Amino acid sequence: MKEPADRVGAEVEDVLIMGSGPAGLTAAIYAGRANLNPLLVDGDQAGGQLTITTEVENFPGFPEGILGPELMERMRSQAERFGTRFVASKVSRVDLGSWPFAVQVDNVIRLTRCLIVASGASARLLGLPSEKKFMGRGVSACATCDGFFFKEQDVLVVGGGDSACEEALYLTKFARRVRIVHRREKLRASGIMQKRVMEHPKIQVLWNAIPEEIVGDARGVTGVRLRDTLTGVLREEACDGVFIAIGHLPNTAVFADQLETDAKGYIVTHGGTSTSVPGVFAAGDVQDSRYRQAVSAAGSGCMAALDAARFLEEKQR
Repeated sequence: MKEPADRVGAEVEDVLIMGSGPAGLTAAIYAGRANLNPLLVDGDQAGGQLTITTEVENFPGFPEGILGPELMERMRSQAERFGTRFVASKVSRVDLGSWPFAVQVDNVIRLTRCLIVASGASARLLGLPSEKKFMGRGVSACATCDGFFFKEQDVLVVGGGDSACEEALYLTKFARRVRIVHRREKLRASGIMQKRVMEHPKIQVLWNAIPEEIVGDARGVTGVRLRDTLTGVLREEACDGVFIAIGHLPNTAVFADQLETDAKGYIVTHGGTSTSVPGVFAAGDVQDSRYRQAVSAAGSGCMAALDAARFLEEKQR
């Protein structure tokens, strides 16, 4: 990263936004309407996690539901309407030690007076080729997003912590049967979550098992091939859906030792979306390990843009 002395004469953005999910695009809409001419860097996955979600039925304003990719395309078009410029790349380094901040995109250093971090969080996945093949066609990493589509069906939840137990309990509202696949003979979840799971009549735990392959056909998932961790024996469990619940990783690696984060790596915000560095704001899943919903991410993106506008106004006084 270039030293501050090398920045003389470089063009400075008012607002640079990292991430193009609901949080980033909503921030762009509000920043654009405030005449801040935002620059948005897409990140690894343009549109964020909703681009791998099928139908979204819980986003306000779409009573008939809307496909995840279509929702993100509409939000992107709305941001473009208000002057947002897009860079189809990702941020590789940042320097928050001096102001304006320096952000490296590809091999270009971009300077910005405000930085809105909406880089999201990535669901931890199993890494199976078949998992990717059936993502959105029976494989999901979000029960709240997709549980509704498995009414009266059999589903498996992979994991053993609080996240897996929460997903399993939520899925009992829709599914006929929920089975948790856990690699050990005891769950890692908190005592109260274990108690709820073990006492629920719809939930069964498949102990000492790990998924080796997700199987299916043109219509979607039909089962999972499991390996017994004690005997090595393979067996196939029929199911209609598989929910991966082994946690999320916030996309905050480029901010190591520059922004305050919690024990899980999520950016800590204060009094709205302000971070530990004045002029840097965080929105969406990158700072939210609890709700992780498109609508809550969009709301925090709005807040971040308003906070950024106020910051710039105060700087000009």
